[in-house]
Amino acid sequence: MIGTSVFLGENLNEAIKENLVSMKEHGFTGIFSSLHIPEDESEYYLKRLKTLGEWAIELEMEIMMDVSGSSLTNVGLSFDRPKEILETGVTGLRIDYGISNEVIIKLSKDMKVSLNASTLTEKDIEELIEGGANFNHLEAWHNYYPRPETGLDKKSFIKKNQWLNQLGFRVVAFVPGEDKLRGPLFKGLPSLEKHRAIHPLAAAIELIEDCFVDDIYIGDPGLTQNTQIQFESYFKNKTMLLFAEQEAKSLYALSVVGIHQNRWDNARDVIRSANARFKKMDTIIPESPIRRDKGSVTIDNINYGRYMGEIQISLTDLPIDEKVNVVAKIIEKDQSLLQWCKGGMPFEIRLNNIRE
Repeated sequence: MIGTSVFLGENLNEAIKENLVSMKEHGFTGIFSSLHIPEDESEYYLKRLKTLGEWAIELEMEIMMDVSGSSLTNVGLSFDRPKEILETGVTGLRIDYGISNEVIIKLSKDMKVSLNASTLTEKDIEELIEGGANFNHLEAWHNYYPRPETGLDKKSFIKKNQWLNQLGFRVVAFVPGEDKLRGPLFKGLPSLEKHRAIHPLAAAIELIEDCFVDDIYIGDPGLTQNTQIQFESYFKNKTMLLFAEQEAKSLYALSVVGIHQNRWDNARDVIRSANARFKKMDTIIPESPIRRDKGSVTIDNINYGRYMGEIQISLTDLPIDEKVNVVAKIIEKDQSLLQWCKGGMPFEIRLNNIRE
């Protein structure tokens, strides 16, 4: 599952709903929110919670709500009445400080419960087993970290997740957004510190491929439209979508637009389009050679003989080659995605002038 975040500290207006609809259209099926609220604003939060719940039911999305004991009480709900919680549209509770394992055990009989993945101990597991918790309803969610330099270290993160996987937990973690970062710091909301400033999709792929994470949520409230499209392309169509800018002097940029496949015998220095040079084409005339910096999109010219027409993307800085025309360049933001375009993976190149 991939999900987004909607916070209740502001009025849930039509623009927020439209963003949520867009996220659902691009494959996001979960919503994370929080009931950590000022006590004197509980009336407003309850109204917003009901609105969010109505939207989630309408869009067929799940809501995981971050709660403490007092925050739930402040909006007139109770751990003792889980059916009332479910009636709001909330499908699960992320348990925070001050809530006993006994309460968790009771809640797990009726609804999904998210445990704090970073602080969960073997003693907690023993108590949950002894108390008869429904482990089919339990998940392990990591925190996100608003303050720079406080996010988790990848090595210890992996070790913890391996342990959680062995216990049968579904592991969930956060990556930062980009379109509308959450205040007051506006520095992204990642689980891993290294992800604070990188492309959200690159962060998500690393969590899944390297870190034993099952589900990804965007910690901040939004993604740009193009990044939503990239998430859908990757998770639904299994295709890496890359946006590029045309080299001003090249006549061949349109030749690289479209869907390709990285060769199964993937190269160290470049992504190679598997079938590009086998297509029938006119002679490709050499253009003024320039350096092939990381992200350069190239097509081999007639000087390369039988390789004429081969399309590549540079994974590292490469020298000038008179046999190779540089026709476009992957935008800087998307270059962190290149390392995840593995052997055999389809990828698509779109030029900036046809971006939305």
